[in-house]
Amino acid sequence: DIMSVETKLKDVTVNTFFKKKENNEKITMLTAYDCSTAKYFDNAGVDAILVGDSVGMVVLGYESTQHVTMTDMKVFTAAVARGAKRSMIIADMPFMSYHTSVEEAVKNAGELVRAGAYAVKLEGATDYILTVVKRCVESGIPVMGHLGFTPQYLNVLGGYKVQGKSAENTRFILNQARKLQEAGAFSVVLEMVPEESAALISKNLKIATIGIGAGRYTNGQVLVADDILGKFSDFKPKFARRYADLKSVIENAAMGYISDVTTGEFPDESEIFHLSKEEQDALKEIEDNEYNRC
Repeated sequence: DIMSVETKLKDVTVNTFFKKKENNEKITMLTAYDCSTAKYFDNAGVDAILVGDSVGMVVLGYESTQHVTMTDMKVFTAAVARGAKRSMIIADMPFMSYHTSVEEAVKNAGELVRAGAYAVKLEGATDYILTVVKRCVESGIPVMGHLGFTPQYLNVLGGYKVQGKSAENTRFILNQARKLQEAGAFSVVLEMVPEESAALISKNLKIATIGIGAGRYTNGQVLVADDILGKFSDFKPKFARRYADLKSVIENAAMGYISDVTTGEFPDESEIFHLSKEEQDALKEIEDNEYNRC
């Protein structure tokens, strides 16, 4: 029946986030933008996969996330959804996709769910954003919040700066997080927030906090795939840890290929298809005829 199909789709749900926080178990989250990476992260056992608007910088080559469109996000979300079977898929609502009207915001969130997302993530906690969160949740779309450094507000914030650097600012972010919780958000990302501030915020919320550059005491962590894989090399954020060096792997593989092609080492006998003996004889006849015509 339909229900059993639905329950088989995802092992990780909003309840998983609540239970892990309650049991003091860490939540793991990584970004992914393509089917195969999503499949490998899913197989590895990551709790959630974020189809981040960071795709704009690490995949599409933009200078910031502000250039990413709804069309982009739907394409990449669908690709990830085809690869991940058990991890929760969360899609970023891109810049200006939820700011013009509540109706437009809910419609766009629905489009991302149709594309394969389980939940959506949006930045900020103004009264308007809180209304969007409430309406999305009322429409059956789980919402993850995002506070601290909010990349879509890069220009307003005046660059990549740590947020919540005072007790007063920390209290402000905590109040924002509480409002998101009240509006129905199931968790909140805290980005580039001092560890002490993130610890206090996490302790005083019922919902799970996911840190990125927010220290050790959030309820979970998220990093960008291309950072942990060492594939994006334009810059390395202080908070990102590299677990592989794919840049070198990819460059070395390409150089090996170029060398083998130019020296004639590739392809070799094991990588070639041949005509049958009869077809080779027939081909020889064609070749002879063509030669005679010359």
